[in-house]
Amino acid sequence: MNAFIRLVINHRIKFALLCVWLVVLFIQQDTLRIISEYFAFFFLGITGAIFANTTGAGGGVVFVPFFNQLSMSTQSIVATSFAIQCCGMTAGALTWFRHYKAVEIFNPDWKMLPKALLLTTIFSVTGIVLTQYLLSGFALGLQDSLHIGFGVFSILLALAIYASIPLLNKTIFNNTLTRYDLIMLALVALAGGIVTAWLSVGVGELVAVYLILRGFSITFAIALAVILSAFTVWSAIPYHIFISEAVYYQILLFAGAGAIIGGLVAKTIVMRFSIVKLKIFFATWVMIMGIAGLPLFS
Repeated sequence: MNAFIRLVINHRIKFALLCVWLVVLFIQQDTLRIISEYFAFFFLGITGAIFANTTGAGGGVVFVPFFNQLSMSTQSIVATSFAIQCCGMTAGALTWFRHYKAVEIFNPDWKMLPKALLLTTIFSVTGIVLTQYLLSGFALGLQDSLHIGFGVFSILLALAIYASIPLLNKTIFNNTLTRYDLIMLALVALAGGIVTAWLSVGVGELVAVYLILRGFSITFAIALAVILSAFTVWSAIPYHIFISEAVYYQILLFAGAGAIIGGLVAKTIVMRFSIVKLKIFFATWVMIMGIAGLPLFS
């Protein structure tokens, strides 16, 4: 009975979100033109969210190079990427959290999720806030080299994903965070928050790769990275709404809707398909995007 009630509530929430989205769409001036020009971003949102929520990497790995090809300003690229991720990472985080509560809560490989999530969230948000509000001039200067930074980061991320692939077939995982792990996770999350403020990607990828390399469960690492990324992007978006005012809302309207769908289905993809194949595919894609983003190819 409780499962049935939760199912009904879940469908009502989705229906309510759909109604709100339709209202927002049809109160726009020249709705048909907006649909014809921006509807393709719906599929970009789905793609980015599936990538983000099946690997722990932020959707910005998909959005940044695509927006770069549209010759958007660097601030608009970062701001719009954050806004879309607020939709997709939230949907993915809720999906992974429900999975944890329903399936993994007594799994010893997942027992450190609350502690690790609290620790990394505090330091990641600290990195975001520090960069956006106290080092804003420095951050804006870095955004002038967004494409170089994104290219280098993507190549390093792809190499780290490739390096983690031999560990994916493990059946016995580390399930205890040592003092060393706690210190390293705090440092990785802080650095990741700073990088994320600059590139709109970083913290989820770095934390997931660290945990996988340290021998923790792959799905645990992905779930933690996705939920952490959701908290991180929500801490970042007020700056871009009220200060930079650089969010491209027409793109967000469609890509955000697609990201919600991608975030909802991503966990199912992880649980049903080969993680090794997913990692190889996404690492190769990230490597290509990173190399293409370097000045040599631009």
